[in-house]
Amino acid sequence: MDILLTGGFDPAERERWHVLLAAALAGALPQARLWVDDDAFDPARIAVAVVANPAPGTLQRLPGLRLVHSLWAGVDRLLADPTLPPGVPIVRMVDPAMNAAMAQTALWAVLALHRGLFAYARRQRERCWRAHAQRRADEVGVTLLGLGQMGRAVAQVLVPLGYRVAGWTLHPQPPAADGVARHAGAEALGPLLATSDIVVNLLPLTPATRGLIDARFLAALPRGAGLVNLARGAHVVEADLLAALDTGHLRDAVLDVFATEPLPPAHPFWSHPRVAVLPHAAAATDPRSASAVVARRLAAWAAGTTPARLPGFVDRGRGY
Repeated sequence: MDILLTGGFDPAERERWHVLLAAALAGALPQARLWVDDDAFDPARIAVAVVANPAPGTLQRLPGLRLVHSLWAGVDRLLADPTLPPGVPIVRMVDPAMNAAMAQTALWAVLALHRGLFAYARRQRERCWRAHAQRRADEVGVTLLGLGQMGRAVAQVLVPLGYRVAGWTLHPQPPAADGVARHAGAEALGPLLATSDIVVNLLPLTPATRGLIDARFLAALPRGAGLVNLARGAHVVEADLLAALDTGHLRDAVLDVFATEPLPPAHPFWSHPRVAVLPHAAAATDPRSASAVVARRLAAWAAGTTPARLPGFVDRGRGY
């Protein structure tokens, strides 16, 4: 089986992925041959592309392609490529190590918002010694937008601390004994937001979720609520978020993703006193664990597992 590793890597990054993925494949799928873009491979022999936001048209040039495995959890940029071969199954990255990293970042953000740590940081700059009232965790409603692998991982760290955790998805999910109150559909979102002290966005970016966090969404939150966006910048209408922060309706926002990345130096988020900026670092793909995940998936596929039964199989109609 011939496999192509391709994407928007810098040379050192590509070399690291190449070495780690080759080692993982040697153990899980020894008959595989791994190529990179600069190699003299036969495009017709490539059966699998392991990709990280490849340039448009890259996959179109592989006539024998039978499976695409993304190294990233989000596939919105991949699906936006008009030259993406229409009949080839896609699998996205589902890595327990990445889920754990996302849960850690979300936990930090929720704790900081709940305990008012950003307000204390502002008071420190003002040399103001003043404590505010302390709420218990069970008095704080945390809503998770999205209950996929990462959303469920975040819930697993929040529920044991006593937070009132609710989850919202576009499509209904089966009930689960995990302490999360499940809500689904556009009609359920407004009433849920009215009870949400903190919202953590972990949704995939699709046409239905692009611009979801707008003025109407933010107005539905109680005054003083906090927002954590760990998904995609395009979920947020930035002007509406700034307006909600400036009026005080929204107390603080933790933002890891932005409409334009890197965030432009003149962007108001950099200097806004109620915004914490992270450089798209909430849960980076770790090549060590991710290479092992890819190798196991490809070995299972080579042994006869259908793509639809692989973890992370992408439903193109839904966009994730």
